[in-house]
Amino acid sequence: MVLREPVTAESEGISMLIFLVNPNAGGERGYRVFKKLERRLLRTKTAYQVYVTGGPGDARQLAARLSAEYEGESLTLVAVGGDGMLNEVLNGARLSERLRFGFIPVGRDSDFARGLKLPRTPLGCLKRILSPREERELDYGVAEFGGDEPSHHRFLVSCGMGFDAEWLAKLYELEQRRGRRSRLIWRGLRLLVGFRSLLRAHCTRGYFETDSGQRVEFGHLFLLSAQLYATEAGGIRLANKVPPTDGLLTVAVLNTHSRLQQARLLLLPRRKAPESYAGVRVYRCREFRLFLDEALPLHADGEGLGGRKELTLRCVRRRIRFLC
Repeated sequence: MVLREPVTAESEGISMLIFLVNPNAGGERGYRVFKKLERRLLRTKTAYQVYVTGGPGDARQLAARLSAEYEGESLTLVAVGGDGMLNEVLNGARLSERLRFGFIPVGRDSDFARGLKLPRTPLGCLKRILSPREERELDYGVAEFGGDEPSHHRFLVSCGMGFDAEWLAKLYELEQRRGRRSRLIWRGLRLLVGFRSLLRAHCTRGYFETDSGQRVEFGHLFLLSAQLYATEAGGIRLANKVPPTDGLLTVAVLNTHSRLQQARLLLLPRRKAPESYAGVRVYRCREFRLFLDEALPLHADGEGLGGRKELTLRCVRRRIRFLC
């Protein structure tokens, strides 16, 4: 973990503003992006602190320590990086009425930024944080899973199992090795990795239950994804636009062993509803309980959480205070 010394200046407005920066985000662009933003902070004489993370898990530890240290005081934690960085900050923070979150995405594919319609540039996001148009109270999801060490994990964008998690894991590995390069090349590589992951992925039997008492059994679960704000998860369009603060999860399930139907998932046009395709079903619920015969890989906001056979998803309504 790398810690930059706090930078202070005369400030107005936010009492404590702390940036948590992933220097490797967006193909190692995170640190360069923040240096440009820092010039704006110094010009406007904004008081702030900045911490540069050194590896996975650092942002979570920092968020836990800082939110405990400033408990009872007004604090704004700003994640500078990708959706995974924001997820670490959310999971580490001790939530309270006086804690605010901000997000400055680095890279091209932030599902969260796209879902909330945040400004397209890092500087635009910084301006919103310093002079927010509104403070939104957002829902967040919780994934609870058993095993030798029962645990839970928060998420803001999506939580997925099966092919969804497999594909995102391979994309992360590719980005760490090669970076993002151009948008066109990255889109081509994304599809190539998607089809390779599709050939390795497998289906399993099981069933799920919702809080409304609905029980559905299936024989070929290939993918399951629960979304909050984005209609896409990792670039796969899995849901239509839904209210962001209604306290409900949108859970998309693909139950098919047909490779053709599975492959079509990678190419769903934005104008067409996903549930109109064979094998795709979409459910709206507050709680979703899943039981599988075989373990499938699991992710939350792109962060791998291993293989799981049992999973409970819940939506917590309007507990995250977000500047946008």
